[in-house]
Amino acid sequence: MIIYIPGDSAAVSVGADEVAAAIAQLAPTARIVRNGSRGALWLETLVEIQTPYGRVAYGPVTAKDVASLFEADFLNGGIHPLALGKTDQIKWLATQDRVTFARVGVIDPLSLDDYMAHGGLIGLRKALKLSPDAIINEVTESGLRGRGGAGFPAGIKWRTVLQSYGSQKYICCNADEGDSGTFADRMLIEGDPFTLIEGMTIAGIAVGATQGIVYLRSEYPYAIATLQKAIDIARESDWLGNRVLGSTHAFDISIRVGAGSYVCGEETAMLESIEGKRGVVRAKPPLPAVEGLFGQPTVINNVLTLSTVPMILSEGAEEYKARGVGRSLGTQVFQLAG
Repeated sequence: MIIYIPGDSAAVSVGADEVAAAIAQLAPTARIVRNGSRGALWLETLVEIQTPYGRVAYGPVTAKDVASLFEADFLNGGIHPLALGKTDQIKWLATQDRVTFARVGVIDPLSLDDYMAHGGLIGLRKALKLSPDAIINEVTESGLRGRGGAGFPAGIKWRTVLQSYGSQKYICCNADEGDSGTFADRMLIEGDPFTLIEGMTIAGIAVGATQGIVYLRSEYPYAIATLQKAIDIARESDWLGNRVLGSTHAFDISIRVGAGSYVCGEETAMLESIEGKRGVVRAKPPLPAVEGLFGQPTVINNVLTLSTVPMILSEGAEEYKARGVGRSLGTQVFQLAG
């Protein structure tokens, strides 16, 4: 028996840890997976039961509801006022076409086996067989643009870094999600951290960078802890390090935690902060792609941009851009509140 209870910050804030503890006490032989959130925050804590017919959901569950759930035999599909039916048939979820968030809420965020069972590492393995030009061509052809707000084509930025001279090149992920009401970056890092690691690794191979840095805001302690554990697992599995998946490519990732300055969400102020300086916006030019971190060519993309790259490599540019319209190709994640 597998029971899914989110370990996402939003779910934890409304009692998910207490729900998990209460269920574990009454079902000691069940396997409890602390997955990411499905994003339906009004249903948190959303408890899902794995059945032969798919997952069945109950929510919003509090610790006080657990006893009545067991009395209703919810582990075997019993009727309860909090029953929502099959998870994938919940009205809000049923009509969504998730790409970047396809695994969020579905897998165990820190299980590499679970990640690979749901399509993980296919994109990276394909990238390892391609030339840097071919990887960048695929990203360019997909129409992927920056998901941080500016919408600059990712492929153009990557090619600029590839063609720029530097003794050391960097991949910097801007995870300083500071705009009011935004939480997609946090959700993805807490719910599917390996996809970000995979996207950054592909970017590194494409432009010749061997070091990646994720700049995370200090207000996200769960995201920081989850991502660090995922990085450690990737290193232990010979994914990150001197020989990426046994190849001749080297790539590793570290985390830098911001000090809470809103302006450090701007890319050049972020670079200043990573370098240990006061977070002040730099004058442009030079652009970071030419002279970025420590004066070296640097790719700067946000979490959603980099996390979309594995799907583009695994399924192809045509498959990704078929979902978009006009110049807005692919998909975008929206966070709704109100």
